[in-house]
Amino acid sequence: MCLGIPGKVVDVEEGPLRVGRVAFGDVVKEVSLVFVPDAAPGDFVVVHAGTGIEVIDEAKALRVFETLRLMEEP
Repeated sequence: MCLGIPGKVVDVEEGPLRVGRVAFGDVVKEVSLVFVPDAAPGDFVVVHAGTGIEVIDEAKALRVFETLRLMEEP
């Protein structure tokens, strides 16, 4: 099973291999944005294996965060 996690795009660097900095809470990672050419700062993207694979709305991202939080509870 694979798991994609939503993150918020902080900034984007255009180039032959479009990359962006994506925040996952307090952690910010460099992510390939090749598959989500319309992703812009402020957007939420689902990231799998270091690659953005889908732009999602904030409400959907917040639902995922809440589900993950509930999974942590005993």
